[in-house]
Parts: sequence; structure tokens; C-alpha cells
Amino acid sequence: MRTILDIFGQIFRTLWAHKLRSFLTMFGVAWGVGSLLLLVGLGEGFRSGNKRGLAEFGEDIMFIFPGRAPVIAGSMNSARNYLLTYQDYVDIRAEAPHVRNSTPVLSRDDIHAVSEFASANGQIVGAEPQYNEIRYLPLQQGRWLNEQDDAQRRNVIVLGDELTRNLFSGRPALGAFILLNDIRFEVIGTLKRIGRGDENLTNMRGYIPFQVMATYFPLKGENHENSISLINYQPRVPAEHMLAREEVHKIIARNHGFDYHDEDAFENLDTVEQAEMMGKIFDAMNMFLGTVGLVTLALGAIGVINIMLVAVTERTREIGLRKALGATNRSILFQFFLEGILLTFLSGLIGMGLAGALMALLGMQQGVGNFDPPKLVPTSAFLAIGCLTVAGVIAGLYPARKAAMLPPVEALRQE
Repeated sequence: MRTILDIFGQIFRTLWAHKLRSFLTMFGVAWGVGSLLLLVGLGEGFRSGNKRGLAEFGEDIMFIFPGRAPVIAGSMNSARNYLLTYQDYVDIRAEAPHVRNSTPVLSRDDIHAVSEFASANGQIVGAEPQYNEIRYLPLQQGRWLNEQDDAQRRNVIVLGDELTRNLFSGRPALGAFILLNDIRFEVIGTLKRIGRGDENLTNMRGYIPFQVMATYFPLKGENHENSISLINYQPRVPAEHMLAREEVHKIIARNHGFDYHDEDAFENLDTVEQAEMMGKIFDAMNMFLGTVGLVTLALGAIGVINIMLVAVTERTREIGLRKALGATNRSILFQFFLEGILLTFLSGLIGMGLAGALMALLGMQQGVGNFDPPKLVPTSAFLAIGCLTVAGVIAGLYPARKAAMLPPVEALRQE
């Protein structure tokens, strides 16, 4: 035990005697580790933010909207508008084997909502009960719409979080009544807040049974009889999303009299495709960040190696003197081994601590859009620290071993 304490005492005295060199070595290690962790942390923040955004939207959702179909194939100058109808939705459910679930959506933004306490303008959506199986709509209180609500055309509504706040201002909403364009509706449920700030319009929506929406608030305009705003659907499995889309296109094109091969005639949104694209972006980003991180780590390792090589070479006379006083090769190498580990590992921990503190500081700020604050990745941290520690130890042991193998007289002659 005394020998170990003596060795550590000698190490600290040596480091203190060469303060600038020791600081530069530690700075190189800390900089390499900290830079790598910040790069990886930024990538993880971007990844988790986009995953969160997709998760708050729903799982494997696909949309089909009203579009413009050319009367003459390939000529958009001859295009005419077409509207989706409830029959389109019925046909999709009956004739598209690769579609697992679907729902018609009827929405309007011009419906005025009034409670006992306040009034508000939001988006009122008419949807069937399976809508919340497709879209992400976590309940805060009460229940969601059910089959009886739609079949019996009950005047019930589920409110988004922001619409609840605007209409009831902290008062109980469940069981209360509101007026939608002077028609009375009972609040049967409220939703949890989705997203951050005001970035998610779901919070300003109210949901009523589809048949009630179609009766009281159909879409305005000519030729809008039985028309709907859009259709949400999900593929049977994500890998079959293109097959599901093709089946939906065939049905819509047949019902509205145009060629389904004309992709310009369709207005789609495919979150499965978006997720695949984001996956490719993440892969490319990981490669880029990994390359930059390796370069940063390599530069840090080179700096550590150079400093350790110079530091140990300068101490050849010290090694010769210790050998003349009876020190063994093993004890000399053990001291330099401990010195390398202490210097690099401690510096790596400092770099990790500084990077973690900066990420925690950024974590106190709200993420912007689909970007979350950077996150510390422990695996990357310990891998970086381990690599630089190994480089520093090898860089110290190699010249120390050469010096220790010299006869004491030869070592003492070194300048």
C-alpha cells in the first residue's frame, strides 16, 4: 500500500512540475471527448425529436385528399377538381385488402364554439370511432366517441387541450355543454396536450360523430353532397404501404373516372414513406457525425500521443537515475502506466462532465420544432474515453520501456 501511495505521490509531483504540459494533455483529451459527445448528442436530439413528432401524429398513417384529375391523360391543363365522398371510404374498406384500418374525416374551421364561460374558434372534426386508433389522441378525461354515438347521432364532443382551456379556463369541462353554431353538444371527453407550445393544431380541435357532422355541418359549396375532407388509412403492415396506396388510388380513380396511373391526380401524405426517408437521413447523419467524431477523436489522440512521447523522452535521465537507485523495469513501467491512465481517464471524465453540463443547460430550453435538446450517450462517452486512454497509455509506455531497457549509465547520458 505504501508503494502505491508513493507512486501516486510521485505522479502528482511530476504533473505539477510540468503544469503547462499536463494541462495541454488534459485539454486535448477533454476537447476530443467533449466534441465527440456534443456531436453525437446533437444527432440524438434530432433523431428523438423527429421520432416524437411522428409518434404524436400517429402510427403508419396515410392520407388521401381531394385532387385534380386530367380529362385528357397526361395533360394537367385539362384537369378538373374532384371531391372525395363517403362512398369512396366505404369502397376502400371493402375492396382494399392491404388497408388495415381507415376512417372518413369531415372538418370545418368556421364553426363557432361557445361555453358558459367563453367562446372560441377551432377546427371541428367529424370522425368515426376508429379515428383514435389511427391518430394519436390520448384521453385526459372521459371517453372517446363510440359506435352508438354515431349510429344514434348523439350531440357529443371530445375537446382538444387548447380548445378546452379556451372554453372553460380551468373549470370542469367533462359533462358540461357547449354550443356549436347554436347547436347544443355535451362534452364527453378531453384530450391531453400534444406537442409543444402551439405547434400542434390537434389541441385546437373538437371531435364529434361523423354522421352528426354530416347532418349539421356538411362541407359548403356546390356539388359537395356526401363529400368529405379526406380519408385516413393505415397499411396492413408498414412494408405494404405502397400496395395499400395503389389499391386506394385504383378505387378513387375508378369512382371518379380517371386513370389511376396518373400520380399527378392524387394528393397524398404518407407518414410511412416519411419515416423511411427520415431513416435514410439518420443513417447518413450518423455516418457524417461518426466520421467527424472519429477525426476529432483522432486529432485528440495524436495530440495526446505527441505530448506523452515528448514528456517521457525528456524523463529518460530520471528513469536512469531511478534504475541506478535500484528501481526495477516493472516498477518504472507501472508508474508510467498509472500516470497515463490517470492523466487521460481523468481528462476524459472532465470532458464528459463539461459536455453533459452543456447538454443539460440546453435541455432546460424548449426544443424547436422537431429538434430535441442534445442528449448524452454513455456508450459513446466511455468508448471515446477508452480510446484516448489507451492511446495515452501506449504513447507513454513505449518510450518508457525503451528508456527502462537502457543501462543506467546510458540513460543518465541522455539529454
